[in-house]
Amino acid sequence: MKLSLLFITLGLFAASQDPWNEREIVQPKILADQIIAKSQPAIFYVGFPTLYRNGSHIASATLAGPCSKPEGLDALKKTVAELPRGKEIFIYCGCCPFVKCPNIRPAYSALHDMGFSSVKVVMLETNLHTDWIEKGYPSEKATQ
Repeated sequence: MKLSLLFITLGLFAASQDPWNEREIVQPKILADQIIAKSQPAIFYVGFPTLYRNGSHIASATLAGPCSKPEGLDALKKTVAELPRGKEIFIYCGCCPFVKCPNIRPAYSALHDMGFSSVKVVMLETNLHTDWIEKGYPSEKATQ
């Protein structure tokens, strides 16, 4: 009981340190519905390239690089440089439980600092496999 209370407390602490607000968190089904409706959202995978290239990823997502590393942040910045600053952007990682993700927070902060005004964070609470792939949401394998 005490251990689970500790994890809940740590989770709430981590959430209070997040750089986004509640309106910027998107549940997977919302993004899946947009993809199915062919609304052409800008979706960027900000996690480890190995997972993107060797597994499935969200359909139409672009590999931006692991944003826990300076070279990953640089890759993300180059990838989005030509987008209009008002473009709705969805970012996700899904390598591990959301609360522990080393990539999503730096990615969000970098996009925000670049002046993007509509950055959405896809809430993959457990991981991409559990919260997206197993639910049958649109996914694809890398073609490379």
